[in-house]
Amino acid sequence: GIKRFIAEEVDFGASDAAMKDEEIAQVQRGVKLVPITAGMVVLAYNLPGVEGELRLPRDVYPDIFLGKIYRWDDPRIAAANPGLDLPPKLIQVVVRRDSSGTTYAFTNHLSAISTAWREEGPGTGKQIDWPGGAMTGRGNEGVAQKVKISQGSIGYMEYGFAKRLGLPMAVLENKASAYIVPDADSGREALDSAAADLPENLRLFLPDPDGPVSYPIVSLSWILLYDRYPVSEKAAALKEALNWGLGEGQPIAEQMGYIPLPESIASRAAEAVASVQ
Repeated sequence: GIKRFIAEEVDFGASDAAMKDEEIAQVQRGVKLVPITAGMVVLAYNLPGVEGELRLPRDVYPDIFLGKIYRWDDPRIAAANPGLDLPPKLIQVVVRRDSSGTTYAFTNHLSAISTAWREEGPGTGKQIDWPGGAMTGRGNEGVAQKVKISQGSIGYMEYGFAKRLGLPMAVLENKASAYIVPDADSGREALDSAAADLPENLRLFLPDPDGPVSYPIVSLSWILLYDRYPVSEKAAALKEALNWGLGEGQPIAEQMGYIPLPESIASRAAEAVASVQ
């Protein structure tokens, strides 16, 4: 989305990773970053016979993706789940093979909570070199399908894809040391906790949100608009569609697996849309 937007091959783009300053500088027509919705990155897994919530502490799931924890009955996982009968299976990690805003949101979170990930591991990026022998899938749908058919697997993906396939999702420990189920309410709490920090360019990242009941991996999704459109009718049509999405359309987000924007963010986004020429 960002590459084609920079090349002016499209009228607008979209990404879960906001454009960087050096990317924006390549666009002669100027750029408006418009938050349009938000989503959660979840860790979906496939463990037949394991019934109940699987809790993953915030010092455990980075080590799973680093390959340091590689069995489901590892003592650190078992300690957080005393009521679960965890199998002595190897953990099969499933990751994205393509460049992805979802990967950026997930790795940005891991970098925020894990020194080992940030300083010794792959760090943050839209596409990284994953440690160990991870299975790969293309797109959220590819990762979700791999998890669905692979016993002992765990993979990161957008909430909506896991929800549609009925995949169980891990309950993650947040910054406040609470275990949080991924759902629209916990995602909205994370957004609300950060809304006051929205900068002028609307490029707000939430690598480790505050709040006692905030889900820990939340990201805005941005529409990428040009400041100026040579065809006024096209600009008007885009603005009309986005204004609908930021207003009347917001309640639809939840049923599609996304998080409706708080009014404080949606109104700022609508101001950015109005300034497009």
